[in-house]
Amino acid sequence: MKALCLEQPGRVALLDVEPAQPGPGDVLVQVAACGICHTDLHYIDHGVPTFKTPVILGHEVSGTVAACGPEVDKFRPGDPVLLPAVFTCGVCRNCRTGRENICERMRMLGNHLDGGFADYVVAPAKDCFPLPPEIPLAEACLIGDALSTPYHAVKHRARVRVGETVAVFGCGGVGINAVQFAALAGAHVIAVDIDDRKLEWARRFGARDTLNPRSVERVEKELKKRTRGGVDIAMEVIGKPETLRAAYDSLRPGGRLCVVGYCAEPVTLAFSKTMFFELEIVGSLGCRPGDYPELIELVRSGRVQLEPLVTGRYPLEEIFQGFEALRRGEGLRGIVLPGERRAA
Repeated sequence: MKALCLEQPGRVALLDVEPAQPGPGDVLVQVAACGICHTDLHYIDHGVPTFKTPVILGHEVSGTVAACGPEVDKFRPGDPVLLPAVFTCGVCRNCRTGRENICERMRMLGNHLDGGFADYVVAPAKDCFPLPPEIPLAEACLIGDALSTPYHAVKHRARVRVGETVAVFGCGGVGINAVQFAALAGAHVIAVDIDDRKLEWARRFGARDTLNPRSVERVEKELKKRTRGGVDIAMEVIGKPETLRAAYDSLRPGGRLCVVGYCAEPVTLAFSKTMFFELEIVGSLGCRPGDYPELIELVRSGRVQLEPLVTGRYPLEEIFQGFEALRRGEGLRGIVLPGERRAA
């Protein structure tokens, strides 16, 4: 089968590889679609190491069960399934206390394990979720990260409540869903982005107000002006020092900064404000397995938009075009469809 392999940090290639076979407790999934994520660019463009190399990239996967290994009775061949981005052990302290998303032995597709930029992928059956027929199979792949990560961030880490004011910094594939879930929770959402197209999308996904930082001298000052003192919650979904500082400085006394974007650089914040104004800073990573059934139901019932998130579709042979679109900041989310082949 064809697969996109990270041969070493910064070097990828489309290669012919043998499909893995499911072991005890595993299923072999024929990939319907796999989302293209900024995490993939961290490995390709910035040299962020994966746990193993070579490794097949791709961690947002939906598909159909092709075969079941021994000891699997949860699924049958032909069943549509969603794979979470991260598999958990279920027995460490974090898993036993409801913090499975920071499992001590977590294994991530496209990092610890071969991922979904391929025709087939192997996954533990215990970690897969059945998909109802109302959800389109290809688009469903985005539930695995683009939806689940901001869902966890809004519900469990930012703890958004009805009537609060939430500023979302960054309205890309993950940030747009932070907007969507914060609006669903009953918040007044202000979307912040330097791309007016993404701000327009943010309004379609529930933002009540928008702000392009290029239109003002200081974004945090403008947010405090609009909210008469600052936002209750700021969600940073970009991962840059300057936006982290702006998000922190936009908080009202008693406010909360939720960090969703990955930032490898040191960030200096005025921590005297943390003490004096009782501010909170919380990080957010991934999603707990127990939240996926509720999230899938929100999509099935139409309370959460899924299909409009897909703004690019690529056969596996054209995946590099998808990466280029992501680098340019075009659209919201691209997906790769390994079953489709480039037109002759």
